[in-house]
Amino acid sequence: MKKVLEIDNVYKSFGGLEVLTGVSFDVLEHTITGFIGPNGAGKSTLYNCISGLLPIDSGEIRLFGENVAPLSASERNMKGMSRTFQDTRLFKDLTVLENLMLPPKMQVGENLLNVFFNPSKVKQNEDALLVKALDTLRLLEIEHMGYEYAKNLSGGQSKLVDLGRVLMSDPKLLLLDEPTAGVAPVLTQKVFDKILSLRNQLDLTIMIIEHDMDVIMKEEVDHIFVLSNGTIVAEGSPEKIQQNQKVIQAYLGR
Repeated sequence: MKKVLEIDNVYKSFGGLEVLTGVSFDVLEHTITGFIGPNGAGKSTLYNCISGLLPIDSGEIRLFGENVAPLSASERNMKGMSRTFQDTRLFKDLTVLENLMLPPKMQVGENLLNVFFNPSKVKQNEDALLVKALDTLRLLEIEHMGYEYAKNLSGGQSKLVDLGRVLMSDPKLLLLDEPTAGVAPVLTQKVFDKILSLRNQLDLTIMIIEHDMDVIMKEEVDHIFVLSNGTIVAEGSPEKIQQNQKVIQAYLGR
């Protein structure tokens, strides 16, 4: 299988505190890869480094074979990498549709010259974005929420809309940071099922940080990496990870 992401010997520290200490792994095309570990293990820092929010101290981050470590977050997004955050980042006073229409790349209306001298092209682009946003809401089965204000959404609904926002940028690699955090238990399975269906329908490669073991240990997850103290201490299938003594020690101590 083709490698979508290659993390090679990545280090990251804050002052004298080493948070990532030589992390290396590969993520294969069209897989769902989970990341677990106790609080403070370095999971969020790893995601921030991969997505470009934090610079790494050393190592390489290769996306489709290209070292993207020198690139900004927006440049990595342009190359097919998108992410969500544990806390949804919706514009609360905008509607769901308006939130979805903000992220797409290279919008015609971003160029002021087009606004003044080519308004028909701007209108055509906006109409196309609206169609795409409506299609995305239908894909997520939340088209009835299109004109609802984001501030009125439940936790689970906000997570789905946040997922819709990143899908509008046509990602190939999707990094999800605790996609079921803050979601009512009755909706947790629905959110995860939707992630699975998106992987298949849109040919996505998906990485998930998740604390809910009932979610991440499902058989549909292809591979799991376990972080502890800034390094990967175990990897394998969900079944293999659940039987790994290093994982038990990382979570429970001895």
